[in-house]
This record gives sequence, C-alpha cells and structure tokens, in this order.
Amino acid sequence: MSTYRQERRADAAAQAEQVREDRRLELEAKLKAKEIAAEQRRADEAAKAEQGRKDADAKRRQEQADKRARQQEKERASVARRARIGKLTGWLNANPVTAFVAFVMVCSIVPAVISQVGALSHANVNVFLAALLSAMLEGTAWGLTFMGKQAEDAGRPAGKYRVATWVTAFLAAGVNYWHWADALPNDKWVAFVFAGSSLIAIYLWDMKTHGSHGKTKEERRREKARRKHIAARRKHHKAIAEEADRLLSALPFESVTDEEAFETAWRIKKGAEPGLSAEVYANATNARVALGAAFELGEHVRPELVRAGMLASLYNPLPGSPAQGIPALGPSSPLPALRRPSEGATALAGIGMYGSEAASEKARENASEKSGGNTSGNSPRGRSDEELEALLPQALKVAAELVAEGNQISAAALSKRVGIRRDDARRLRDRVIAERKLKLVDGQGADAAVGA
Repeated sequence: MSTYRQERRADAAAQAEQVREDRRLELEAKLKAKEIAAEQRRADEAAKAEQGRKDADAKRRQEQADKRARQQEKERASVARRARIGKLTGWLNANPVTAFVAFVMVCSIVPAVISQVGALSHANVNVFLAALLSAMLEGTAWGLTFMGKQAEDAGRPAGKYRVATWVTAFLAAGVNYWHWADALPNDKWVAFVFAGSSLIAIYLWDMKTHGSHGKTKEERRREKARRKHIAARRKHHKAIAEEADRLLSALPFESVTDEEAFETAWRIKKGAEPGLSAEVYANATNARVALGAAFELGEHVRPELVRAGMLASLYNPLPGSPAQGIPALGPSSPLPALRRPSEGATALAGIGMYGSEAASEKARENASEKSGGNTSGNSPRGRSDEELEALLPQALKVAAELVAEGNQISAAALSKRVGIRRDDARRLRDRVIAERKLKLVDGQGADAAVGA
C-alpha cells in the first residue's frame, strides 16, 4: 500500500511539476509575445515617423519648387513686360513722326465722329443709327485711304482711291459744319473747327504717306541734269541716237540699257570709244604737227626774239612797269618780298631753255642713256666734279659770249666750244646757269640797296 501511495504522490508531484512547467512556459510565451508586439509597435512607430519625415521633406521640396516656379514665372513676365516696353519705346524713338501723326489723327477722328452723331441725333435720328452712319462716313474715308496705300505699294494706280477719300472726307466735314453752324449761328468758327476735324486726319495721313517720300533736291537736280544730257546727246549726235533706238527696238525688251545701246551705236558709227572718232584723232594729230612746226619756226628766229627782248628791257621808258611781258620787281615794286630774278629776266640773260630745246635736249639725253652715254669721241666715263669745277671759268666765258651773240646757253654749244662730251656739257651748263643766277641776284640786290 505504501508503494502505491508513494507512486500516487510521485505522480501527483510530477503532475504538479508539469502544471507549473506548463504555466511557466505559457508565461514565457506570453512575455515573448508581448515583447514581440512591443518590438513590432516600436518598428511601426519608427517606420511611421520615417514616413512622416519623408513626407514632410517631400512637401518642403515641393513648396520650394513651387516657389521657384512662381518666381521664375514672375521674372519671365517682368522680362516680357520690359521687352514690350522697350520695343514700344524703340519704335517711338525710331518713328516719332508716325506716333505724333497717329495721336493727332485720334484727336481729330473722335470729335468728328461724336459731332456727326450729335448732328444726326439733332435731326431726330436714332442714336444707334446715328452712330452707325457716322462710323460709315469716317470708316469709308479710312477704308479708301488704306485701299489706296495698298494699291500704291503693289504698283497699281491709286489716284481714284485718293479722290474718293477726299470726297468722303469733305462730305463728313460738310455734315459737321452744317450742324454747328445751325447750333451756334453766332460762332461760325466752331463750325469750321469741327469741319476741319474731319479733314485734318486725312490730310496728315496723305502727307505722311506721300509728302515725305518724294524725291530729294539732289535727286531732282540729277534728274534734270540727266534729261538735259539726253536732250543734248540727241541734238548733237542724231545719227548715233537713231542707231541706238534701232538697237533697242531690235533687241529683247530691257536686255540692254540706253547707255549700252548708245555706246554700241557709237562704236558702229565711229569705230572708237564713245566721245572719240577718226575726226578727233585727225584734229589732235594736226594740232601736234602744227605745234611742232611752231617750235621749229622758233628755233630759226630765236636769236632775233632774244635780242628784241633785251633791247625792250634796256630802252623801256617806264622802268617800274612790265615790258614785253616781263614783270619788273625793282625797289618800287609793290611786292618787295618777291625781289628776285623773274623768269623773263633769266630768259633775257640767256638762262633757261625754250620748250622745243628742252624737249630735244631730253630726247638726246634719253638717246645718250640708251647708247651707254657715248655720244661724243670722249671716253665712256664722264668727268669728275673737280674737273668740271676747273672748267667752270672757261664755261662762264663761253656763256657770256653766247649771250652776247643772242644764243641760248645750251649743252650742245658748251660741248662744242669747250671740247667736252655732251653729258659733261649738260652738267657744266647747269653749274653755269646756277652761277649766272647767283650773280644776277647779287646785282639786283646791290641795285636795290643803291635805290634805297
């Protein structure tokens, strides 16, 4: 029995122990579940807080983006507004006349329309009908004006539009004048003012579109000169002008200009450049031949001319006045600053050369240079400056003899009488002329001192 009881007690104890263990496990499970739930709650709260932070950050960024977009939109609107103002200002600066004309036109049209409405209303016409009729008058005038401008820009005749515009404008002006002359019989000037309000705008627009686009004074002058030139051309060159007309009619329209046709006709008729011809070349050649003949004649009569000039200067009864075309620059001259040997005086002294001799001397110099400078029997090498300086006294003596004989001091004469080559004689002649000029200046200076 004791064993059974012991077993019962052991089973009861074991069962109680099992119950306690189950309760402990259950308690631990509950605690574990509570911890897990608490951890889950904390995780959910952290996730919720993170999401809230992200939402707040996104909202803040969206607000900043919206603010920047609004600011940019405001700046774009400000830039566009400044651009419109700048464009308007630029247009006004570039077109002040157009702006002022537009302003005056508005100030003219509005009173005219109101006056016409009042005139028709005064005649018991419905106000609405009166406004339509007034708009019809002014609108017709301006419609015709713009139609004329469009036709003119397209190159079509615009005269009929301008005539119709002015007829309509004077009709509207008549309505205004009649109304105010009847309303204010003692103040007729008011009627003229309102009548003018229907004409001023049309007049300003007409002057704006036509008066400021005419030809300038220079263009009119050139046009007049061109017409005169064409008339003179057709008068002086009738045959060539007729030939040019035939060319223009034969060639396709506007394929050549009038100038090109006239130039071609000139070449056909004259065979040369425009303005030149065989007659012109012949006259020029004859003139040069005659000039050469005159120079050749001067070569033969030159000593007599020089002698006559010297005698005229010597026996001049009026020393202070020019003789034989030679200006006197003595002490009584009105130009004391120009007291120097004149060209005439140097010519009488045998200094200088006639045109023909200068040309012949130049030709001989060129020929001498081409032939190597060996035009005489001397050696090709010229004399030195020291050698020419030694020959200067002899050359001066020869020059005095030449002047006494009435001949020019030429390189040919010096070369022959001194016995040197032509090139050296030309160099020596220049020194002789310079020396004689110097003596002539000194002599005139001494005479001036004596006269003073």
